Amino acid sequence: MFENIIKNITRFISITPEEEKIFTDLLVCQSFPKKTVLLREGEICQFEGYIHKGCIRMYCLDDAGTEVTLLFAIEDWWISDIASFQEQKPSKVYIETLEDSEIYMLNPSTKEKLLQEIPKLERVFRMLVQRNLATLQSRLVNTISKAASDRYLEFIKVYPSIPQRVAQYYIASYLGVSKEFVSTIRKRLASKEK
Repeated sequence: MFENIIKNITRFISITPEEEKIFTDLLVCQSFPKKTVLLREGEICQFEGYIHKGCIRMYCLDDAGTEVTLLFAIEDWWISDIASFQEQKPSKVYIETLEDSEIYMLNPSTKEKLLQEIPKLERVFRMLVQRNLATLQSRLVNTISKAASDRYLEFIKVYPSIPQRVAQYYIASYLGVSKEFVSTIRKRLASKEK
């Protein structure tokens, strides 16, 4: 049951069977149906979650009330509003399941207990934050410096399975383009592959 999450953390550190038991005993496995909002703007994020199954997106609302997708997270990824979770301040984002999902969750107190009992896990969470920051930085640079078609190509390189799993308008929202643009570029790429 916990094989994938153990592989996920042991990419960064090694753990003993005893430490593995401590870790897995603190996880809460929860199942959520598609379209469940796990976090709303204004709420305080009470989870860091490892996605065992499913597809999740994080988004915010712009001044016009339009949803702007910030990221997608799929199996073997972690999801949280890091700032809200860490500082226990109201979130500025929404987190929603796009598919039926199973998530292994830590809350602030179980995470604190985990880090007290297994201090070397600090490295795992530091590496996850660094990877998240690098991904966001790369996305920001691409948004500023690349043409929309290049951003789409970069998107499918980073998220190869997402176009088959989510609606085009979510991808368009992520890229900052119209859903018609996404449709056009997908058709153009498909015709090149023939």
